[in-house]
Amino acid sequence: MSAGYRFCPQCAAPLAMRVEDEDGGLTERLRCTACDFTHWNNPTPVLAAIVQVGEHLLLARNAAWTNRMFGLITGFMEAGESPEDGIRREILEETGLKTNALSLVGVHEFLRMNQVIITYHAVAEGEIRLSPELAEYKLLRPDQVKCWQAGTGLALADWLRSQGIEPSFMELPPPQTFSPPPATG
Repeated sequence: MSAGYRFCPQCAAPLAMRVEDEDGGLTERLRCTACDFTHWNNPTPVLAAIVQVGEHLLLARNAAWTNRMFGLITGFMEAGESPEDGIRREILEETGLKTNALSLVGVHEFLRMNQVIITYHAVAEGEIRLSPELAEYKLLRPDQVKCWQAGTGLALADWLRSQGIEPSFMELPPPQTFSPPPATG
């Protein structure tokens, strides 16, 4: 069952997982046992940025992470904003940097978190001032960056390849000690 959804938001009856034939295939959906409300559990759009400052890439560590992993600047799109406006806002809020140029890198699935990640390459400038959500940052040359084998790590690898750099991948700590870089906005 989807985290956070146990009862119907319309009538407060319990939700139950049902397997139904939809569009020619079996699909699991949470449905209300009383009014037949459907919780669709669609993926959440998440924005990510490969932030370039001069000749370096900015990676940041979320203050909530218990390990020293560094990731891309990420956040959730807000109602009424385009993905481009959203990632510009996130970069400014999280780092204090102004985005001068923005280009789409790609869209990647992150099934474990039920997210679709829309990743941009952002050329930014200014003085780095981290928000309280971020504990520290690193500025690395693109050829120094190590990618992870999921979500934003795959987007970073795609961008590195577009720059003529073959990415190297890191080994991740065991799941009980590591949470992958999620959206921080």
